[in-house]
Amino acid sequence: MDITTFPIDTSKTIAESIGVQLSDVCAREVSDALSFRLKQLVSDASKFMTHSKRRKLSTADIDDALVARNCDPVYGFRSSTEAVPFRFASGSGRDLFFKEEQELDISTITGTFPGKAGLSAHVRPHWLAIDGVQPSIPENPTPIPNEEQRKDATDPGVKPEKGVPGSQRPGLKREEAVKVKDLARHEISVEQQLYYKEITESCVGSEEHRRAEGLQSLASDPGLHQMIPRLCNFVSEGVRINVVQNNLALLIYLMRMLKALLENPSLYLERYLHELLPAVASCILSRQLCARPEVDNHFALRDFAARLMAQICRNFHTTSNGLQVRVTRMFTRALANRSTPMATRYGALAGLCEIGSEVIRSLVLPRVKFEGELIRDVLMNVPIGEERVAAEYVKTLLLRHLPPHLKAIRPLPDVVRDYEADYGYLGPQLHSAVCKLRASAQVPTSHAQGASSGGSGAKVFFVSPAAAAQNQQKFVVLSSNPPKDS
Repeated sequence: MDITTFPIDTSKTIAESIGVQLSDVCAREVSDALSFRLKQLVSDASKFMTHSKRRKLSTADIDDALVARNCDPVYGFRSSTEAVPFRFASGSGRDLFFKEEQELDISTITGTFPGKAGLSAHVRPHWLAIDGVQPSIPENPTPIPNEEQRKDATDPGVKPEKGVPGSQRPGLKREEAVKVKDLARHEISVEQQLYYKEITESCVGSEEHRRAEGLQSLASDPGLHQMIPRLCNFVSEGVRINVVQNNLALLIYLMRMLKALLENPSLYLERYLHELLPAVASCILSRQLCARPEVDNHFALRDFAARLMAQICRNFHTTSNGLQVRVTRMFTRALANRSTPMATRYGALAGLCEIGSEVIRSLVLPRVKFEGELIRDVLMNVPIGEERVAAEYVKTLLLRHLPPHLKAIRPLPDVVRDYEADYGYLGPQLHSAVCKLRASAQVPTSHAQGASSGGSGAKVFFVSPAAAAQNQQKFVVLSSNPPKDS
């Protein structure tokens, strides 16, 4: 007999036990189907055994395989330690295996008094504390003695004594010797200290030639690796202090110093961006950078810092750190509040425009109408002051950066009403700027036709420019005879 095939006699025996008579052909088909199903069941059960990291197949694996096949598990066989004891019996030429069941005495069962039914689930309140005192009831934790509490309050480092109630507290880990690595201070040599002193004094000093030499040294010196932490900290702390003091000149010097460090090909500043980015962002978005904002040109510093921020994004942005995404989110968050000062709005818009064309098209152009309304309100309602000056600079900034992108994305013809509907207050001026760009971008192609005019020797050339915006003709008269004096 093939041990991998379900026996035909067993199929007939099982069928007879439920009152069904099977022919030999039918019993063979049923046996084949049962063999296939049992192989599937054992294969699935072995997978459960493998995933459970066991080397012995259990009845639980068979039940899990049955449930996975949407079949009812076999109830009553849950032996995980040993096999289920089946009893062997034979008769009439057939072998049977069955589980022997224990005989129960009905009188014993009926004479046994049943236990009380369990209580249903319910919620019972109890006092956690009464007037600040915890009552001694089983539901509350065992209180710690006052002496132990006093020791913990006065000297937490004292170990609890053995045998004292409350000394063995559950959940407390035993003390272990942990080796803590000491912080290492990176000292620099005397020559480097002298260089640091000279370079910082020259970069922020009042002598222009020394400042140029210092910036040139920072941009080209290949041996500044040990000095980078101190130089970045100098820039960061200098910006933090001078922003509070509204010292515009020193802020410009510090940004030029940072630009020199970024231009040095032997330095990599990614590890120090946590100090440099807040410094640059402060020079872009701060409400006030100078003592007299209506007179001093602090917008030049904001433009310079915006270009530095764009350079940092281009150099250090990766998909893992998302630097450019975080910077653009910072700028858009500054623009989201309507009460943001115009100087801060100028810095945020300058930073977005410097990052790239995709940022302009996705973040700046949709806001042009809103920004134009704010500019118009300031220009109409504020007669004089720093807000009006800043509004004029914001207007100039948008008219400088947006027309090239509008020329590329907007189809012809350029209609003033369409620009005014899409961009509001700034629409007509943007339309004029785009038309100028289109006219200057087209190369005029000329063709001339010459004809003699009698015996005078003069020729008339008809020159027609190809510009569609200027539907005109020019007549140029060239003569070989000099003009006669009257």
